Amino acid sequence: MVKINLSNLRGDLTGGLTAGIVALPLALALGVASGLGPMAGLYGAIAVGFFAALFGGTPAQISGPTGPMVVVLAGLFASLSGDASLIFTAVILAGIFQIVFGVLGVGQYIRLVPYPVISGFMSGIGAIIIILQIGRLLGHEPPGGTIGALTYLPTALADIDFITLALGLGTLVIAYKWPPSLGKFVPGALAALIIGTLVSLALSVPVLGDIPTGLPSLHLPVFDQSKALLILEAAFILAVLGAIDSLLTSLVADNMTRSRHDSNKELIGQGIGNTFAGLIGGIAGAGATMRTVVNIRSGGKYNISGMTHALVLLAIVLGLSPLAAQIPHAVLAGILVKVGLDIIDWSYLKRAHKGPRWDFALMLMVLGLTVFVDLITAVGVGVVFAALAYVKQIAKLQIEELNKIPESLNDPAENELLESLKDKVSIFSFGGPLSFGAAADLGHHVRERVKPGSKVTILDFSRVPLMDVSAAMAVDTVTSDALAAGRQLVICGANDEVNKVLEGVNEAHPGIPNFATLHEALLFAKKQVAGTESASASSFQTATQS
Repeated sequence: MVKINLSNLRGDLTGGLTAGIVALPLALALGVASGLGPMAGLYGAIAVGFFAALFGGTPAQISGPTGPMVVVLAGLFASLSGDASLIFTAVILAGIFQIVFGVLGVGQYIRLVPYPVISGFMSGIGAIIIILQIGRLLGHEPPGGTIGALTYLPTALADIDFITLALGLGTLVIAYKWPPSLGKFVPGALAALIIGTLVSLALSVPVLGDIPTGLPSLHLPVFDQSKALLILEAAFILAVLGAIDSLLTSLVADNMTRSRHDSNKELIGQGIGNTFAGLIGGIAGAGATMRTVVNIRSGGKYNISGMTHALVLLAIVLGLSPLAAQIPHAVLAGILVKVGLDIIDWSYLKRAHKGPRWDFALMLMVLGLTVFVDLITAVGVGVVFAALAYVKQIAKLQIEELNKIPESLNDPAENELLESLKDKVSIFSFGGPLSFGAAADLGHHVRERVKPGSKVTILDFSRVPLMDVSAAMAVDTVTSDALAAGRQLVICGANDEVNKVLEGVNEAHPGIPNFATLHEALLFAKKQVAGTESASASSFQTATQS
C-alpha cells in the first residue's frame, strides 16, 4: 500500500533537491563504468530512485546506481559483448527477483549475513572499482574485468598520459578536500565534476561525447537461449547484491531517523524500481548510503524526498544533457576512485587486529574471492564458513557444559537424593540448543565421563529449547551404549519440541523413562539402584547357601 506523508514537506523537498544534485555526478560516472553510458546511469537513478521511494519500506532512503551493482553490470557487459538489450533484460529480471524476495519474506534472512562477510565483499567491491579506474586515470581504456585491468596495468604504466593523470587526481583531491562550509551549497563530488570539466576545456583529453536528450525509449525483454543461463545468473546476483546493499542502507537510515524499516516492503519497492529501470534503458540500483545520509541531514524524512531526488534528475536529463557531453573520462574516473575508497570498510580494517583473528581472516577471504572470483561465490563461501565457525563455537560450549558432571545440585531435595545415590548415578545436563555441531562428540563424551559402577545415566534436557535430528541420533547412540553396559537410561526435563524429535528418532528403544523434572528422575533412579542392589544381594545369598 502506497502511503505519502506530507507532514515534513519542506524538509523532504530540500533533502530531495540536495540528494539529486549529489546523485548527478555519481549516476553519470557509474553509468560510464557499467559500459552502458552516462544516460543509462541517469535513467537508472530516476527509475529506481522514484519507484523505490514510492513503494519501498524505508521512508528516508535514496536509491540509485551503486558500486556493487555496477561491478556486476560491467562484467555482464564484457561477457555479452556490449549487447544492451540483453543487459537490460537482466536488470528487469533482477527487479522481478527482488519483488519475489519481498513477497516470500526473504528480507529477514538477508539481514542475518555476518558482518565480516558483508565487510569483505563491500571492501572487495570498492577495490574492484578502484582497479577498473586506474587505467583510465593513466590515460588508457583497459580491458574489461578485474583480471584484465590488472594484467593491462604494466602497459598503462609504461605509457602514462600525465595530463589525464593530473586531471583525474585533481578531481579526486577536490572531491575529498572540498570545504564542508561550501559543501552545504555545492556537494564535493559535484564541485569536482564542474571544476574538472572547466579545466579540461583548455586541455586535450577524452570526453563523454554526444549524449541523447529527451525521454528514454522502451526496452522490452529480449530472450536469447544461448545466453539465458548467463543472464539469469547475472540477474540473480544483481537481485541479491541490491537486496543486501539496500537493507544495509535501511539500517543506517533507521539509526539516523530512530525509525524501523519494513525489509520485505523495501525489497518489493527496489524490485519495482529496477524493473522500470530495465524497461527504460537504465542500470540497476539499490539503496545508496551516502545519498541517503545527505538527504536525512538536509531535512528529508519521508518518501517524498526520494521522489523529489528522481524528479530533479529527470529535469536535468531533459534540459542539460548537452553540457554533460563535455565531461572528461578522467574526471569521472577520479570521482569513481573516491566512490571505491568510500565503499572499503576502513573502520573495520583499523580495529580488526583487536577482534577475533578468525573474523578478520574470514573478511580477507571474502574480499579476495570478491576481487578475483565472483561476488556470489564470495558471499556463499563466506556465509558457509561463518556458519560452520559459529556452530563449532556453540558445540564447544555444549561439550564443555557436558563435561561438568554435577557433584551437588542447587535444589536441597534433589541434592539429598544425589548424595544418597553417590556413585551409582551419572547426570549429564545439557545447556542451549543441541545441534549437529555437538552431535559428533556427544556420545563419546558421555561414554568417557560416566562414573565407573554407575547403574543409572540421567540425561537432563531442562535447559535445551530445541534439538535437531543429528543430536537426537547421538542420544540414540548414548541409549544403545547404556543398555549394552547394563545401565538404565533416564530422560528428564525435555519440552514438547525436544520430545517430538527424540520420539521420531529413537524408535529402536521404546519405553525409555521420561520425566518432567530432575527430582522425579532421581526418585526413579533411587528405586532402580535399590532394586538392582536387592537383586544382587539375593543372588549372592542364594549362591552362598548352596
